Amino acid sequence: MKKRVMIIGAIEAGKSSLVKALFNDEQPARKTQALEFRDWLIDTPGEYSENPMYYRTLMATSLEAGAILMVQDATRERNYFPPGFSSGFPQPCIGVITKIDHPAANVARAEAFLRQSIGNAVIFPTSAYTKEGIPELMEHLKSLETR
Repeated sequence: MKKRVMIIGAIEAGKSSLVKALFNDEQPARKTQALEFRDWLIDTPGEYSENPMYYRTLMATSLEAGAILMVQDATRERNYFPPGFSSGFPQPCIGVITKIDHPAANVARAEAFLRQSIGNAVIFPTSAYTKEGIPELMEHLKSLETR
């Protein structure tokens, strides 16, 4: 990847597990404590998405990125992103639904939540555990560098 991709989402939304799946890393996921720059990706703590006090940090950090991954956990019963949140970023936003393999997953609800915040942007349902949707997401991310 030539451009970095910033990943944002609520606490325990599956961001770190998604990052590990994207990098084919078998180590256990751990809580992201601060902004982490890894190769072509910027991982953000969940607190940055849940607390409006950190929105400025997300907006400033997004200037280092060519795209934003907005992550929604398929087991969550609420949206942690405000309506139209993606419009605050100058880069394209991509929706990612995580934990689609979980017994309590509701992919349709997760997509509806993301649509409130991301509009008609592309959304990828994924599972870091089964790797479902990960190859398609990686292919899409790789295609961004040719634009």
